[in-house]
Amino acid sequence: MADATKHFERITIIGAGLIGSSIARAVVRADAETTLVLADGHEKTLAEAETLKLADAYYVDVKRAVQDADLIIMAVPVGAMAGVAEKMAPSLKAGAIVSDVGSVKESVVNTVSPFIPSGVHLIPGHPVAGTEQSGPAAGFASLFDDRWCILTPPKGVDEYALKTLEYFWQALGSRVEIMDAAHHDLVLAITSHVPHLIAYNIVGTANDMEEVTQSEVIKYSAGGFRDFTRIAASDPTMWRDVFLNNKDAVLEMLGRFSEDLTALQRAIRWGDGDTLFNLFTRTRDIRRRIIDAGQDDPVADFGRTHQD
Repeated sequence: MADATKHFERITIIGAGLIGSSIARAVVRADAETTLVLADGHEKTLAEAETLKLADAYYVDVKRAVQDADLIIMAVPVGAMAGVAEKMAPSLKAGAIVSDVGSVKESVVNTVSPFIPSGVHLIPGHPVAGTEQSGPAAGFASLFDDRWCILTPPKGVDEYALKTLEYFWQALGSRVEIMDAAHHDLVLAITSHVPHLIAYNIVGTANDMEEVTQSEVIKYSAGGFRDFTRIAASDPTMWRDVFLNNKDAVLEMLGRFSEDLTALQRAIRWGDGDTLFNLFTRTRDIRRRIIDAGQDDPVADFGRTHQD
């Protein structure tokens, strides 16, 4: 699949953070013949990317960055994509493919589509991969290996362009799934967005507790709370935009979660051990199935290394 990236003589990545820098590294790993361009509105971030030699050319100006590009990937927060699309639109060449890496897809279709010129193919995408780290130095070429990348093409999409983008992500190591944008947002609301919101809330609650000092929270962090803090360390700007742009699906899933949480409260209050045991058995099976699907590490303590 490495030859798949050769469909694109020039690739522009807008945003040099974790995902953008990882795509750049993965492109180099897959095909060093492609001309790779990195753009970022923050000069300090762009300078760091240049020091790391992540691309062939670097631009703060989006218009210059996308000129003659065959593939443009917007690796910026969801709330910034419409503005980026508006700026780069006059410089897009006919036949180019515009995609993104955002965790919300329907809002990208709705806000970006009006700025995409006729003859340019908008195909939103979402590589379901990442860490809580950010910045150019946080990226790595294997981030997408054996992870899903979901493409959400609008109706009437050019089939050749779609297949070409599918091959591109496969060349970067991903497994590709084609999905309706609205369905994507509902699925990700429960598998990613609500878990992040819960993590942010639990860590915030612990921080606000007057009966427990911050030093105790840090000192006695058990595995559960510790893993919540890892999730809650994710990029604030990105996740603010995710919740604002996928609010309907998130609120729907939060409603269901609240109902289930109330049932759990009732089971604990009335000593209903059978209900608790049955739930914990079902959820344990989900964990096993995730490991069997190759989406996580079965090593004890989530694969963490420890030093004496």
